[in-house]
Amino acid sequence: MKLEQGQIWRKGDDHYRIVTWARMSIEYKHMKDPVTREGTLHTVTKKEFCRLLKGAELLRSESGQEDEAQDQGSGMENV
Repeated sequence: MKLEQGQIWRKGDDHYRIVTWARMSIEYKHMKDPVTREGTLHTVTKKEFCRLLKGAELLRSESGQEDEAQDQGSGMENV
């Protein structure tokens, strides 16, 4: 699992957006609806955040890097 700033993860009805990615800690926003972006900020260690995300699904990255990587990778499969 590669964590990056701006990623949005979904676990059940909860959504988690990485606000600040640092070497030893993660600041994330816990939201019920990612469209409204209303939620509470929390700071935890990376280990705690990974435990929180166990079984979660990566929805998207704010910068769109996930989409670009998938587009580039899909072309290589047919070669």
